Amino acid sequence: MHLQPHHRIAILLHNGITGAKGKTGLALLRYSQNPIAVIIDETCAGKSIKDLTGIDRDVPIVATMQAALAHKPDVLAIGLAPSGGRLPAPWKEEVGVAIAAGLNIMNGLHTYFNADPSLTQHLDPTRYPDQWIWDMRQEPSDLSVGTGKARHLNCRRVLAVGTDMAVGKMSTCIELNRATQGRGLNSQLIATGQTALMLGAEGIALDAVRVDFAAGAVEQAVLAHADHNDVLYIEGQGSLLNPASTATLPLLRGSQPTHLVLVHKINLKSIQHFPEFAIPPIQEVIHLYETVAAAGGTFTSPKIVGIALNTFGVDENEAREGISALSETTGLPCTDVVRFSPTPILDIILS
Repeated sequence: MHLQPHHRIAILLHNGITGAKGKTGLALLRYSQNPIAVIIDETCAGKSIKDLTGIDRDVPIVATMQAALAHKPDVLAIGLAPSGGRLPAPWKEEVGVAIAAGLNIMNGLHTYFNADPSLTQHLDPTRYPDQWIWDMRQEPSDLSVGTGKARHLNCRRVLAVGTDMAVGKMSTCIELNRATQGRGLNSQLIATGQTALMLGAEGIALDAVRVDFAAGAVEQAVLAHADHNDVLYIEGQGSLLNPASTATLPLLRGSQPTHLVLVHKINLKSIQHFPEFAIPPIQEVIHLYETVAAAGGTFTSPKIVGIALNTFGVDENEAREGISALSETTGLPCTDVVRFSPTPILDIILS
């Protein structure tokens, strides 16, 4: 059950290109090294993905899975994150069409397709003996509680933390990792969510792990890849500021980071789905993360070494003004690592 470099991906993205639930699919479009054969989105069929998203990739958009088959994909990736982790019935029927046509399936939802008879009935081992369905939100085996062992590692461990969910922590780690490798160093992204796993990174689906073992699962992933890397970039999840999030603490405890990068979204004043919860001044957020990470001196004391500002949705002048203002306020390097360059933050990490 492996995604191979030659596999052509179709992305199921109904209502997700311009809607709020397509983060996974859009990240695949931006970062996947596999060819993206086609996108399925009934609301945007026939339109330009570059015009819609700014992502410089020429991929046709069609309305149905049946139409997508003409573009000869090998794998269907579920690029949506619907509420409750369940696909609406019409979209689930699209997955059935893909399975019946012999496509492999990458599923990052909380619901397991392998346990759904309405989908597995379409499998035909005689026609497609190597076909697979990958339900990636699975708890790893042989888990233990966290032990803090990662603090003894020699490699740098950079954890992205955020003012909220869905502000760009994964993209920040991907861009920093690429730039680090571009300087001739050995580095690796440690995936902690389904999107990075779809992109081929090694790691875990942290939100599938029971809370008692969450720090241990992060620790296990970090220890497994530390010896042959100069830098590990640990994909952040959630936020200490978000009332729905529980993922940040096990990431801090399991990875025992040497550096923190704070990720923020321009003009974001409150938690996106909980507007009554205001985001405090950025200096207070920095103090919060550094204080929790150190735990009064029990652990090492990593500092936030830079701010990755997500400026998507504003023009370049406003983006540069926002970056300058944050840098001046905090005294830290600030950049939009996707729109501009990760160099200001990377220079500090590698110094």
